Amino acid sequence: MLKSLKIVLAIVPWVAASYAFFWLDSSGTWTSDTPHRGKLSVLILASGLLLSFLLHSWLSRGERK
Repeated sequence: MLKSLKIVLAIVPWVAASYAFFWLDSSGTWTSDTPHRGKLSVLILASGLLLSFLLHSWLSRGERK
């Protein structure tokens, strides 16, 4: 049960980044004319994935011993 909770907790930054990307796209804030849209999309999604990886690594470091 605790391991499942840690996994769900580690996924939260990635889900938040995906939702932020979805919200920006669906709210009309970003259009196809937005400068550097592709770079910002990659930055948002990559930061969410990186934070999820780091959080998962931090939460699971005690399990390896």
